[in-house]
Amino acid sequence: MSREIVHIGRRIRVAVDTLTTSAGSAIRRDLILHPGAVVILPVLDAERVVLIRNYRFAVGETLWEVPAGTVELDEDLESCARRELAEETGYTAATWTYRGFLYASPGILDEKLHLFLAEDLTPGAMRPEADEQIESVVLTLKEAIRLCVTGEIRDAKTIASLLLWEKILAGR
Repeated sequence: MSREIVHIGRRIRVAVDTLTTSAGSAIRRDLILHPGAVVILPVLDAERVVLIRNYRFAVGETLWEVPAGTVELDEDLESCARRELAEETGYTAATWTYRGFLYASPGILDEKLHLFLAEDLTPGAMRPEADEQIESVVLTLKEAIRLCVTGEIRDAKTIASLLLWEKILAGR
């Protein structure tokens, strides 16, 4: 396999990989290289979660989401999660639980989304980045799941996080 970096952006790189199949044919694949991200489900209690309404330029819509963000160079995952939770919701959490990772779109993107549950929350002032248009909203888990089922929540990391929390609660 050979890799050519064709673009270097602020957070991502774009590569073109050339692979050889088992039959000996050369094929080219486009790939987005990403440093990874954290995904946080802020839990107020067994019945209430904190989501954000976040304008996403890429799709031209304001989406329901869990707080999330890109891991900075040399930043550990939990520090990143703590930073993103405070920036996007204003909350801090006393209890953090790492729940593994998932891939956002493994056909074209190597980004790992590291999932965290944030519990024992304390409210504070949001500190969004200059280019972020974010609103923090408290919802019942039941309402958040309903928004997933009706298609009002369309963000995959948010749907996965909410369903994971629902299953964790069912097992407690």
